[in-house]
Amino acid sequence: MNTAETNACSGILIIDKPADMSSAKVVAHIKKMTRVKKAGHAGTLDPSATGVLVCCLNQATRLARFFLHGDKTYLAELFLGVETDTQDATGEVVAKRPVLCDTQTVLSTLRSFQGVQQQIPPVFSALKHQGSPLYRWARKGQYIEKSAREIEIYSIHAAQISLPWARFEVRCSSGTYIRTLCADIGDALGCGGHLANLRRLGSSQFRIQDALSLADLDQLVEAGRMTERLIPMADVLPFMPGVVADDALRKRIFNGKRLTFDDIQGLPNEFREGYFKITDATGRLLAVMRAEPGCSDYQYGCVFPYE
Repeated sequence: MNTAETNACSGILIIDKPADMSSAKVVAHIKKMTRVKKAGHAGTLDPSATGVLVCCLNQATRLARFFLHGDKTYLAELFLGVETDTQDATGEVVAKRPVLCDTQTVLSTLRSFQGVQQQIPPVFSALKHQGSPLYRWARKGQYIEKSAREIEIYSIHAAQISLPWARFEVRCSSGTYIRTLCADIGDALGCGGHLANLRRLGSSQFRIQDALSLADLDQLVEAGRMTERLIPMADVLPFMPGVVADDALRKRIFNGKRLTFDDIQGLPNEFREGYFKITDATGRLLAVMRAEPGCSDYQYGCVFPYE
């Protein structure tokens, strides 16, 4: 596959991940079906969870870092009165307590979790300790507790409460563990609880309404229509300011030439910090650049040459 062909099949697919399938297996399935050289995802979902999985194909894998730290939105189902060692339904029950709270108490407790807070990651997680994921240590009976991390719950509200069940929608910062949030809510209510079901409704600007099931993707691939749902690379960075390159600038980028503020027209004069994108006249993404305070040159972030 030459450069032009690689870029033609480069972009983002939004997949509705099925339950009981790891994010890595979803990516492997996509790679096999589409026959692309490279594929990856921007943000893991637990195997039991469903919903938005941002999958990057070919050159777009280099853009994944710009989505990893975006906000996430989830629909979670909390089961009160039962605690598990994994904080979700896949674990072993470690405690049972009566649920004595009422609906209004649950509602007010949910609201109390909105805002910036410290969260201790679960001992069953993919975070590393001495090179191995915490869940591997935990399965051997060695529970490694990481330090608390700052997270933010931007919004949280109940979707349905029928005790001991409580379904709620939450929008949160990257790195938030919804399993731990459920366990903490259960502790605050005095009865404990665990995450029973989880569905990701959004990741960065990507929404579940735009997601494809794997079955739908397979049908599109077999019909030769997969690119109809492939989001072009230039369209997945709406949060970045952008400029359109003329032929001279395109050639300088293609050859990796030094770029200064004088070389790029279209950005405000005061723009001297952060990332921006450069596209050609047809809308194809040529590069992501970075401006640093005090520097007269732009730094290359990613370059996507087209021949």
